[in-house]
Formats: sequence, structure tokens, C-alpha cells
Amino acid sequence: MLEPETSQNPGENTGPDSRTLKRVGIGAAVVAVALVGFGIATRINATSDLEQVAAGAAVPTVTVVSPTTAEGGEGLVLPGTIQAYNSAAINARTNGYVRRWLADIGDHVQAGETLAILDAPEIDQRLAQAKADYQTTVANQKLAASTARRWQAMLAQDAVSQQEVDEKVGDLAAKTAVANASLASVRELNALRGFTRLSAPFSGVVTSRSAQIGALVVAGNAASQPLFTVSDVHRMRIYVRVPQVYSSQVRAGMQAKLTLPEFPGRKFTASLTRSANSVDAQSGAMLVELQADNGEGALKPGAYAHVKFPIDGAGAGLRLPGSAVLPAEDGPSVALVGKDGRVTLRRVTIARDEGKTVLVSVGVKPGDKIIDSPPDSIQTGDKVQIAAPDKGAKPNG
Repeated sequence: MLEPETSQNPGENTGPDSRTLKRVGIGAAVVAVALVGFGIATRINATSDLEQVAAGAAVPTVTVVSPTTAEGGEGLVLPGTIQAYNSAAINARTNGYVRRWLADIGDHVQAGETLAILDAPEIDQRLAQAKADYQTTVANQKLAASTARRWQAMLAQDAVSQQEVDEKVGDLAAKTAVANASLASVRELNALRGFTRLSAPFSGVVTSRSAQIGALVVAGNAASQPLFTVSDVHRMRIYVRVPQVYSSQVRAGMQAKLTLPEFPGRKFTASLTRSANSVDAQSGAMLVELQADNGEGALKPGAYAHVKFPIDGAGAGLRLPGSAVLPAEDGPSVALVGKDGRVTLRRVTIARDEGKTVLVSVGVKPGDKIIDSPPDSIQTGDKVQIAAPDKGAKPNG
């Protein structure tokens, strides 16, 4: 008889239920998806922040200035250069050594006054030889002259032929030419010897001296420094470049006022004597010359001065820093910043260049925001951001 199979207890737990396993798997998948989504979202946010930072960094920060109304009375003020009425660089005309120098910087000298003396032993020896050669040629000339006279006397007595007389007369002419050449050599060397004494060409002031006792001086060296410079400063020349826009208003005889940094509040009177009557293509200005008396010696050669011309309407316009102007082949321009931060390049007309600042007559108006020191690569439509104003900075103008 077969034994009955042992029946399992339905209440016994033999392992995890399949439904539980499914729930656990689904939960793990959800957690994994959530982690992946969180990571992706974090990366997206970081990339977005990075793009915003990069976009902000790509927008250049600029400093802006606004035009100011030009102040000052009537007249056109331009920089000028003062030069001596006459100035001469004294160089040696012959080789030698400096024996003595008799004038120094600041000394007043008269025309023809000796400035320095050179030693030139070679010139002395050549001169002595030339004098000896000249004496020889003169002796030969005298002998040839007496011989020619005797032969001419014998020709009158038909004692010699005409051919022989002509030969003697020709020999006299040749000896005379040689004597004249020797005399010219003596005079040349005398002149060179005279150049060992350097003299002032006109009355004036010695403004430079490089002569040193015992120094070798070589004539004809264009690169060498002049031994002396003598300047006639009793009257001064002032050279000014007048912009083309005002060139028609300056004329000979016009009186102008000079101001110098070393004499604040003092004005010197100068008269316009001549102009080039030509506009320089590089600077767009016309060169004019003024002259001023300098009896007191206050005006110095090479000095810088402000020259004020009595020209009406020269002060009209708006003033900008020179660094705000962009030079270009078709004319100067400025970079304006709009309310949206976009740049617009605008052509301007410069009425006067004052160095650090310029006077603009056309192209800008008060309140415009103009980029100071704009980059050369800036273009219309570029996006910029304006830097915060410096509290310690002074307003333009």
C-alpha cells in the first residue's frame, strides 16, 4: 500500500513573493531615474550659468565721457615753438686739436669774436712747403721773363729766328701759369689755417658748446656735434600750425599774444610776419611765422608757448578728451553708446586740437555718452557695458 504524499502547509513562507520583487525593482528604477534626472538638471543649470558668465564676460566694459561746453573768451589758442631769429652751428673747417676755447654757454659774443683756437700742425707744414714752391716758381718765372726779353731784342737784330723767340715767350707764359697755381695753393692753405680760429658769425648768445681742450676735430663729418651754437635772440621767431578751417582768417600784420608756462599771467606781443600759404597734407594745418621783440631775453629758443589769435567764433563747439576720438582715413569719429548698450560710430568735425582735448564743432551734442579710449576694432552695433563711475574722478572738462 502506497504511503500518502506529505502535504505542504499552505501557511509556511517559502520565499519572497513575485509581487514584492516587482515593487522593489520598480522602486529601484524610479530612484535611479530620479538620480539621473537630478544629475542632468544640475549639469544643465551649471552649463546655463557658465554660458551666462561667458556671455557677460564677452561684453566689454567701457568708460564714457560727455561733451562739455567750451569755455573761454574769443580767440584761437594754438601751441607754438619759439626759435632764435638767427642760429648757427659752428663746425671746424679743418682738421686739428682744440688748443683753447674762449666762450661758454650763456656768454654774449660779438660778430667776429673768437670762440676757440685749433692746432693744425699739418696745415702749417703744408703751408710752408707751398710757400717754398711758390718762391721757386716765381724765380723760374723771372728767369723766363728776362730770357724772353733778350731773345726779342736779338730778333730785332735778325740774330735769332721768330720760332726761337716764340718758344721763349711760350716758356714765360707756362712759368707764369705755374707761379699763379703755386700762389693759389698758398692762399688756400692760408685760408685753411685761418679756419683754426673759430669765430662768431653774428652777435648773439652761445647756446651750446662741445669743444674740449685736446679733442681731435675732423672737418667734413656731418654726424659730428657742432663745437658751438650761436643764437641771435634779440628778436624771436614763433612757428604755429593753424588748422585749415581758420587759415583764411590769419593774415600778415595780425597781432597775437604769447603765454609761457614759466611766466604765468604774463603776455607777450607777437606780430604775424608770413605764412606758408599751403596746407600740410599730414597735419591738415598751415604753418605761419610770428616775430616778437626779446629785449629782456625772456623768450628762449626751443621753448613752447601758447599763441592766441584774435579770431571770432574760435571758441564755439564742444570739448572732448583727445583719447575719445578715433582717427580714420575718411575722417575722425567717436563711439556713442545708446540706451540699449549698443555702439554707434559717428563722424565728427574737429575745430581745434588743444593737445589733451579737442574742440568738436559738428557731430556731438551735450549729454551724449562717448566711449573714452575706444578699441580700434570697435564697430557700429557692438554691445558694451558702461563701467561704474569713479567717485574720486573729476568730471570731464
